[in-house]
Formats: sequence, C-alpha cells, structure tokens
Amino acid sequence: MSVIKGLYAITPDEQDTDVLLAKVEAALQGGIGVLQYRNKLANHKLQTQQARALLPLCRQYQVPFIINDSIKLCLTLDADGVHLGADDGNLTEARARLGSNKILGASCYNRFDLAVSAQQLGADYVAFGACFASSTKPNAPVAGLHLFTQAKAELNVPTVAIGGITLKNAPLAIAAGANSVAIINAIFNADDVKLTSQQFSKLFQS
Repeated sequence: MSVIKGLYAITPDEQDTDVLLAKVEAALQGGIGVLQYRNKLANHKLQTQQARALLPLCRQYQVPFIINDSIKLCLTLDADGVHLGADDGNLTEARARLGSNKILGASCYNRFDLAVSAQQLGADYVAFGACFASSTKPNAPVAGLHLFTQAKAELNVPTVAIGGITLKNAPLAIAAGANSVAIINAIFNADDVKLTSQQFSKLFQS
C-alpha cells in the first residue's frame, strides 16, 4: 500500500515560479497529503526548474512529490514518484526504471479493467475520472462512483478520484470508497489556498 491518501493537489499551469511556490506552500500549510507537479504550458526547462524548486518544499512538509508523465524528470530530481496516463508509457517499463522505492500511479479513466491491469503491472495507486464535470478536461469520460466501491472490494491499491472535485461533491467520492481526491482549480484558484486546503483535508478526518 502506498502513502497516497487524503487531499491530492495537482499544480496549476502557472508560468511564474514564485507565484507557484507561494500557492503550493499555502496548500502544504493547509494539509495536503500529496503534491503532483503538472504544467502543460511550460517548456522542459521551466518544468525542470519548477519541479526542482518544489521538491524541497515537499520534503519540508513530508509530503510525497509526484511528477506527472515524466519518468526521466522524476529520476533526475529523485522525486517520490510519477503518474502516468494511458498514453504516457508502459507501466511495466516504468516500474522497472523507477525501481521498487518510487511511487507509480496510473490513470484508469472510467475503466475498471485498466485498474486491475495497472495493479498487476506494479502501480501503487489508480485514479478514476472524470467523476464530475471538469473544466480542465471537459470531454473526459464520466467515471461512476461505483468504481471506487468496486476497487475497495477487489483491489489492494488506493484509489484517487479526479475531475470536477469540489467541497460539495468530494464527500460523495470519499463515501464511495475513494482514498484520495485530486484537485487543481478548487484549491489553486481559491481566494485563500491554505483555508481551502484545510477544508478539503478535514473531509478525511471524519
């Protein structure tokens, strides 16, 4: 079982590294359980710079630091793990490159069969989504909350709910069996990032 649980924050597409660091530190102060670095608008140089700057912050708060898509960047920085989508690489190869001490996460969209396969190929956690309407990925397939109930009964790895997660609907995913909820906009677009992170984190304490 990996250490994936609670509030799983995914960084926004922020070009200003200082702004990004300030937002992430506020989220860390608010009690996020995991941070994934993801910036679709940044070039490789900026991605490397930002990820390198974020890593010590995560170490300071003892929060796992996951790199989206790039096994190479994860290994270069000695980050805690990598998250892969269906088109981001072979899980067997990824596990071999990462070794046994890194966290490997896999997006399984709305397909339970992909989650079963991911677990067999060495994934430490699986993500289902979009669970709710998502502005980040408006055309994403809908993932029913029953997937988390089924995973809790049939899988031995944690599950992450992603897509359109808000303070209002997050409890539905948690009640269905999700170990974690992954959020970008609801945290990092909030007027008070720390307070919003605290509010989400408290959902896992009941």
